[in-house]
Amino acid sequence: MTFVHRLRVRYAECDMQGHVFNGHYLTWFDMAHTELIRAAFGPYQRLVDELGVEFVVAEANVRYRAPARFDDELDIAVTLDAPGETSLTSHFAVRRGEDLLTEGRLRHVCVDARTFAKTPWPEPLRAAFGAHVAS
Repeated sequence: MTFVHRLRVRYAECDMQGHVFNGHYLTWFDMAHTELIRAAFGPYQRLVDELGVEFVVAEANVRYRAPARFDDELDIAVTLDAPGETSLTSHFAVRRGEDLLTEGRLRHVCVDARTFAKTPWPEPLRAAFGAHVAS
């Protein structure tokens, strides 16, 4: 199932040309990913407190197709690949209505919350991801 996070472009997110500055898309991907985790499993802090894990970004990719502008209402769709042993790839599509503006991908690695050493995804979290894995 695709998870969708909606946001409205703020004036401060735009550059001198009136377009959203490119770096904000990664922030929005992170926001949408965090909200997917909240919907699927609960607050991020629960991962740390109950499961003893955190995520770190190992790879990021953004493809810009068309600009977003101040006050645009955007939908950020997120789907997941099936989690690997320690990594998770998330795919993002930013749309204004039917128009695809930006696509992206993040690869997160699961790490121990104390040592930051790579560690396998705990089963409760792996199960929570299941509802958002692309078919």
